[in-house]
Amino acid sequence: MRHIRTKVGVVGVALLTAAPLALNAPSATAASPVNVAARQATAAPTVEEQRLSQHVPQEILRRSGFAGVAGTFAGGLARVDSYGAAKRYVTEAGRGLWRRAVDRVQGRGPQGGDLSRDDDRPLYWARLGMTKALREWKPDFRLSANQRDALMGALERGSRGQDSIDLPGGGHAKTRVLRVVVTGFDPFQLDADARRSNPSGAAALALDGTTVRTSSGRLARVETAVFPVRWADFAAGTVERTLLPYFRRGPRQVDLFTTISQGRPGRFDLERTNGAWRGGYPDNARESRTETVPVPKGVPTVRPQPQWTTTTLPYAQLTAASTGPFPVRDNTAVTEIPAGGSSPVERPDGPTPGSTARAGGGGDYLSNEIGYRATLLRDALKLKIPGGHLHTPVLQFGAGNTDPKTGEVTDPDFVRNRTTITGQVRSILTTALSVASGTMEK
Repeated sequence: MRHIRTKVGVVGVALLTAAPLALNAPSATAASPVNVAARQATAAPTVEEQRLSQHVPQEILRRSGFAGVAGTFAGGLARVDSYGAAKRYVTEAGRGLWRRAVDRVQGRGPQGGDLSRDDDRPLYWARLGMTKALREWKPDFRLSANQRDALMGALERGSRGQDSIDLPGGGHAKTRVLRVVVTGFDPFQLDADARRSNPSGAAALALDGTTVRTSSGRLARVETAVFPVRWADFAAGTVERTLLPYFRRGPRQVDLFTTISQGRPGRFDLERTNGAWRGGYPDNARESRTETVPVPKGVPTVRPQPQWTTTTLPYAQLTAASTGPFPVRDNTAVTEIPAGGSSPVERPDGPTPGSTARAGGGGDYLSNEIGYRATLLRDALKLKIPGGHLHTPVLQFGAGNTDPKTGEVTDPDFVRNRTTITGQVRSILTTALSVASGTMEK
C-alpha cells in the first residue's frame, strides 16, 4: 500500500466452506418477555460495510464459500442473553473466521467454490458482513455503546489474527526455533475497483503458523496478522497493541519482524527509512489525516518523537540474493523539509540532519506508518533484531481484464501474480532469517 505526493504515485481458509462457521453459538433457551425499551439503537453501516451490497463482494463471498458467514454469526448473536456471553461468542467468532481463512489459503478442507485458494478477499468481505451484523444487532438486554464498541474490537482483533499470535517459547538462543512476526493489510482503493486484492494480506494468510528453514538448518516459526486501511485504528494503537507483547523481553520475544504492504509495479522495495508524517490520502473509510504520526498514550516510545526511523532488515544481502522473479530494491529515497527550510525536498539518499519528514521511502500513507510505528516501538524497547517494512509489487489483473466496470473478479494472470508474490515473500523472509541466524550463532 503506497501513496506519495511526489513523482511516484499509486498504481493502482476453510475447514468448512459451504457450511456455517464452526462456532459454539449459544443454544436457544426458553424465551422471556422482550423488554423493547432495553433494545439499543443501532448505528448506520460504515462506508466499508456499505460496499458489501455491490455485485463484486457478493460474488467473491459466493465463489469462496463464505457467503453464509454473516448470517450464521447473526443467528448466534440472536441467542446470546448477556454481555458476558456476547463477549465470549464474538471473540470466538472472530478467531474462527481467521482460522477459516488461513485454512482455506493453506489448502485445508474443501475449497468452497471456484475462487482460487490463495485469495485474501473472502476474509475481508466476510469480516465486514460480521461487523455489520454486530452493528445492527438489537439484544434483549441492555448493551451500552462502550460495550458494543468492545465487542466490535474483539471481533476485529480476532478476525485479523491479532490476538492469536502463538510464538514458541524457551530454548537455547543458538539452537531454538526462531520467532517471526509478519503483518499484512486489507485490500484498499475499493471505490476505484472493488475487485482489488492485497498481496500482503494474501502472504500473511499463507504464512501464518508455518515453519521455514534457514540455510543453516535453523527452524523458524512464522505468525502473522493483518491490519485495516484506516487512519483512526492506527491512531488508536492497533499496531502497538498487537506487537508489544512480542517485542517486550520474555520467553516469546520475536527474533525478526517485517511489516508488508503493496507498493510499486514490478518490484519489491525494502524501505530504508520511515517518516513520521501522514499525507492525508483517503483510507477505506474515506477519511483523511494530514498530521505528524500520533503516538498512542501508554505505550513505550522514544522522546522526543523522532522524524525518522530506520530498517534493521539485512537490505544489502536481500537485494543481492536471488529470491524470485521480481527485483528487490534498497529504497533510500525520502521527502523532507530540510532544517531551516519551508518546502518539501526529495532526497534520493535519505534524510538530512534535523529535517522534518514528509514521506518515508514507503510514502506518506499507512504502509509507511506501520513501518514507522513498528520500528519506533523496536527502538523504544531497545530491541536489537532485524525489522522493517517490505513493499510488494502491485497485484495486477490480466491484460484483458483491467476495466472494473466490465472485468471479472479473477483471472489466471491475477492468480499467478498473487501466488508468485507470496512465494517470493516467503523466500525473502527465509533469506533474512538465514542472515539473522548466522549472526546469532557467532
